[in-house]
Amino acid sequence: MLSRWTSLSARWSALCAAALLATACASTSPAPAASAATAAPVKVKVFVAAMFEIGQNTGDRAGEFQYWYERYWKGARPMAVPGALQPVYCNADGVCGAVLGMGKVNSSSSMQAILLNPQFDFSEAYYVISGVAGTPPSRGTIGEVSWATWLVDYDLGHRWAPEENKAGEPTFMPRKGYEDYRRFKLNPDLVGWAMKLSADTPLKDSESARKYRLRYPDAAARRAPFVGTGTHMTGDTFFHGPGMSKQAQYIAKLYGADDYVITEMEAAAITLVIKRTHGTDRVMSLRGAVNFDQGNPKESTLQHLDPAPGETAGGFAETVENIALVGTRVVDHIVKNWPQWQAGVPKP
Repeated sequence: MLSRWTSLSARWSALCAAALLATACASTSPAPAASAATAAPVKVKVFVAAMFEIGQNTGDRAGEFQYWYERYWKGARPMAVPGALQPVYCNADGVCGAVLGMGKVNSSSSMQAILLNPQFDFSEAYYVISGVAGTPPSRGTIGEVSWATWLVDYDLGHRWAPEENKAGEPTFMPRKGYEDYRRFKLNPDLVGWAMKLSADTPLKDSESARKYRLRYPDAAARRAPFVGTGTHMTGDTFFHGPGMSKQAQYIAKLYGADDYVITEMEAAAITLVIKRTHGTDRVMSLRGAVNFDQGNPKESTLQHLDPAPGETAGGFAETVENIALVGTRVVDHIVKNWPQWQAGVPKP
């Protein structure tokens, strides 16, 4: 019995040794997942952020992303990012982009997920936050494209009903403690470059937009599409009417910003996320106006918000194309001249 037990024990020890040896050998070969995890991240030169797309990225009615996609990423592999609304696309030149979602929380949470994802290196990246917007008829027109000089948060503060206020006085007061993230002055040198490269871009227009502009007496509202600059007001509230427009201008001046020219819903929130990781020196906000922020003198605010069939502004298709026509001039210049831009914004 003893010899048999000794024999069994020896055989068991040999099997264990062989198993350990096989395990040790297997551990020296990298697993596929580990190999993928060590792949070099994409070195991002320019990141283009859109807020929504109407349908597919190509081949149908274009939203904010389609013209960018067709220019830079047609056929590119989608790169899934946990926490982001849509995948990121990149090309061989380091131009990347994604649809982030509409509104402050939606867009900024997507941006943060992308910035922190190890698939990408944003250490030297420039940003173009792009999309459609509204404009006051005293400052802009349908089809125009605007580069932001300032981004201002419309929502952070105290508000009360007009009937609970003295007649004619503002119904907004800033809330203390929000000073560092309720406004952002974008890099003036970068804004200067953007205008230098794109101010003379031939812009699209439509007959419906031309007719619609004539409903407004303002000289700015009747202009053909142009490229301009000014303060972009970020608010989750899709505000409308002369009173709300006046309040937006009041907030812009209260914060020391330029004239309010664009109303949108994401840029200040996205910029705050970028600021906390990489600063704001390389951030650009680019918007195209597809509506006025108030009705014409012959219609009420509610009529303007809910127009009858055939009474909308028109010009949406032309405006989303204009945004890309203007923006790609700047993106292409940065990529083509990367040695001059890599370390920071050159002097204009």
